[in-house]
Amino acid sequence: MSEGAGQILEWCNVVRQTAYELHGYLKHGHLEKVYELGMLHRLRKRGMKVESQFRLSVFDEDGASLGDYFPDLFVEETIIVELKSCRLIANEHVAQVFGYLRACRMQHALIINFGAPAMQIRKVAL
Repeated sequence: MSEGAGQILEWCNVVRQTAYELHGYLKHGHLEKVYELGMLHRLRKRGMKVESQFRLSVFDEDGASLGDYFPDLFVEETIIVELKSCRLIANEHVAQVFGYLRACRMQHALIINFGAPAMQIRKVAL
């Protein structure tokens, strides 16, 4: 599939809808790992290519390798998904994801917080 803006938006919408359905079923109060495995299972059932704890290389601006980053989920080899189980998505969570996008040379991420009664989702893009 093409990775144009429309396709990425479509994939993000599938991830969002899946997260809402999972949160509707499990509610809040579980560990992140439970939501990670639930999202992995449900996204794969929808035919999406998704990996859990996929290794992404982290680079310095001159191209030097600095190590690896393992996002909670990596969807369609394009979208980083970071899952949280906390009261609120904090500015620190957003800053961390921006840093990972830049250092891993990626452009799109979703932060999904399952930890509150009302689930939160933030789209982050470079």
